[in-house]
Amino acid sequence: MDRNRIEKIARTPEDRVLLAKVWDKISAGVRRNIPADTCFLSPRELELTRYLFGEMEGLHAFGGYEDAERKMLIYLPGYWDESALTGEESPIVCLRAEFYEGDAPTHRDFLGALMGAGIGRETVGDLCIAPGSCDFLVTAPVAPYLLRNLTSAGRVKLRLSAIPLSELRVPEPQIQEIRDTVASLRLDGIIASGFRMGRSLAAQQIAAGKAAIDGLPCEKPDKAVPEGAKISLRGSGKIKLASVGAPTKKGRIPVVIHRYV
Repeated sequence: MDRNRIEKIARTPEDRVLLAKVWDKISAGVRRNIPADTCFLSPRELELTRYLFGEMEGLHAFGGYEDAERKMLIYLPGYWDESALTGEESPIVCLRAEFYEGDAPTHRDFLGALMGAGIGRETVGDLCIAPGSCDFLVTAPVAPYLLRNLTSAGRVKLRLSAIPLSELRVPEPQIQEIRDTVASLRLDGIIASGFRMGRSLAAQQIAAGKAAIDGLPCEKPDKAVPEGAKISLRGSGKIKLASVGAPTKKGRIPVVIHRYV
């Protein structure tokens, strides 16, 4: 493990600080041969850590469930089983906030309430909202504090309890399926197809720094998009290049794009 890689990977001073903290946490666990974990990381931050650690044995990106967007990096030494990620010793705790179903607080309401309680964004993972409840993932150290102090989200009264990760309610994403053919798998073409906009406008949005592939910002309209990649466009939402077909006789490429609505 080489800490000097941080300087090559970091694109901003904030990246440098974050990667240094993550490096120190994980390397301390490796050195002492004990479990170690970080705060919750965004998709972009996770992508940076992949360049930092590569495919390191014993290192897991986990956010409480398989398709979580925000995840921790968790190092488990060889004598620990992967079941520790979801068991009682997991560094992630799931809290369930129950409320009167007719109130219907939003994601913004819950996130605002959590930040208003005085905890950092890095201590909170995904929020899974369902009728009458919201399950949210937090780091183990802040869970007792929230159980004592988080009593409302806006004007909505909450009843909080800790539940096993196995009981987490993950809502089904609302997806619009788009079938199209594109000249190539360039980023501007996929964005134009997925968000139903002109290719020149898509290129402008990308050049303005509004696009990201799997959480990593990309300002190159001609960047090739791999099958399965998730693309976010600030102000427009998120799409996924779900599948890529064989080129047609005219050289067009059939694609299936999922747009999250």
